[in-house]
Amino acid sequence: MVPVRTALVGCGKVGQIHAQALAKLAESNFVAVCDGQRDRAERFASEYHVSAFDSVSEMVSKTGAEAVMICTPHPLHEQPCVEAAKLGAHVLVEKPMASSLESCDRMLDACDSAGVQLGIVSQRRFFEPVQRMKTAIDAGKIGKPILGTFSMFSWRDQAYYESDPWRGRWDTEGGGVLVNQSPHQLDMLQWFMGDIEEISGYWSNLNHPYIEVEDTSVAIVRFKSGGLGNIVTSLSQNPGIHTKVHIHGSNGASVGVQTDSGATFVAGMSSIADPPLNDLWTISGEEHRLAKFEKEDRQRFTEIDATTFYHELQIQDFLQGIRQNRPPLVSGIEGRIVVEMFTAIYQSNQTRRPIAFPVAC
Repeated sequence: MVPVRTALVGCGKVGQIHAQALAKLAESNFVAVCDGQRDRAERFASEYHVSAFDSVSEMVSKTGAEAVMICTPHPLHEQPCVEAAKLGAHVLVEKPMASSLESCDRMLDACDSAGVQLGIVSQRRFFEPVQRMKTAIDAGKIGKPILGTFSMFSWRDQAYYESDPWRGRWDTEGGGVLVNQSPHQLDMLQWFMGDIEEISGYWSNLNHPYIEVEDTSVAIVRFKSGGLGNIVTSLSQNPGIHTKVHIHGSNGASVGVQTDSGATFVAGMSSIADPPLNDLWTISGEEHRLAKFEKEDRQRFTEIDATTFYHELQIQDFLQGIRQNRPPLVSGIEGRIVVEMFTAIYQSNQTRRPIAFPVAC
């Protein structure tokens, strides 16, 4: 495969994870970085021996970048995505896709009009325990998925919110735990369970008085299949307990994953300390496999840097998709669904009623 000429926008914390992957992968010819702060872009570029820019359009035009990774804060994803797409570059955007459905639609329209791929980072889909669950569900081993649960009991302290000026504010972050910490598991829930019919939910700030946005949310989901779902996501448990997604099937079997232990990691500030593990597996005749899965995954965890490895897998999938002319595993359409999910919860909290899908902008 001919390497794809790659570039990166946003030289912050998560940008380092992407840059390490772009510099390492055989599918990538890493050529440039861009940041609104030119001096930060130049320091970053010097580290990776690439060119520095403070304009996305100039970067793509001068370097011939074929794929651009967007690693800015999520309310700022739209502009660089649209600029890169208009110049014919494929775009991979960090989660969440955006903070509003209107931004999502403009990003999708720009990429569709230019005929380029749009992918959204959801690297936890590439966790081996998550892949096992998807394979088992698609094979019908639990019957039809009828009940899905996502529970996060995590923690963020004041230092986290003070680490970047845009965190914890409605106008610069667009939301709290739903927007920033929950997109991976919201994505998994809809990936496993299917299309959503409606969501009813509430949010609150329980013990973070120094921020504007929510630190906790609960919701009920009705899926078009007739299945139900439950969401409990919170940053109010110090020092953090766990994050899990469980799927229960019509034949009584269940599969599940603990994606995170303790508080979820913060890109550029902490690392993944424990392996993701299947913590539930009651498929008839396969119950014994749970111990084998755990042994395999704990061994693998000692052989990789889990903080960067799964980003590498997703970026690799995206770049291979460009050369193979196929969509990435996590498309812009699916990224928009996550934004639709948290938008519905915010709307439901405000109106005190269920919000039907599709959600009005």
